[in-house]
Amino acid sequence: MAARDLSEALRRISDTWDAVPLPLPCPSPSGGRPSVRDPERVWVRDAQRGSAVALEALFRAHWPRAYRAALLVVGDAAAAEDIAQESFLAAVRALDRFDRRRPFGPWLHRIVVNRAIDWGRARTLRRELDLDGVSEPAAREQGHGERADEIAGALADLVPEQRAVIVLRYLLDYTPGEIAKLLDLPRGTVNSRLRRGLDRLGEVLE
Repeated sequence: MAARDLSEALRRISDTWDAVPLPLPCPSPSGGRPSVRDPERVWVRDAQRGSAVALEALFRAHWPRAYRAALLVVGDAAAAEDIAQESFLAAVRALDRFDRRRPFGPWLHRIVVNRAIDWGRARTLRRELDLDGVSEPAAREQGHGERADEIAGALADLVPEQRAVIVLRYLLDYTPGEIAKLLDLPRGTVNSRLRRGLDRLGEVLE
């Protein structure tokens, strides 16, 4: 499978994951990035002032993408829910230091993806030490369309660092430069992980 075709397939998989039930009730995404940038500054400002209503608005707006990002990086629904919730709580605790002139989503995604990478590394270490029996990643479950299942299964075979940059690039639509800033990585490292991840996915899916 050519890298270009694989990239398009990875972009389309986000539509498939939209149909996956979310662990908490929240509005269904309308497609693409949520259109919350204008009211978001108000929500952040009010949340910084202690408004529970504003915090709920931020949570409902950003939960779907945060949860799906965690799910596709760790491949475990229960872990993804915990990671997304803990990341949101961490963001809330640091909200007084957040510059509300900047979008909230990238800041939250940075926390989510870094925690998901850490969780994936810890799972890999547990497997290597054979300390517990870890079930196959939830991303391998069937029922979302044959091609989407193949892509999700191949994605689960990547190392966490490669999965993370692919999720950020092709499912959350960040540019390589934005990913480098989010993860505090050199642009070359991001490009290398993307290339190796896409090459590996191409090998698995051929």
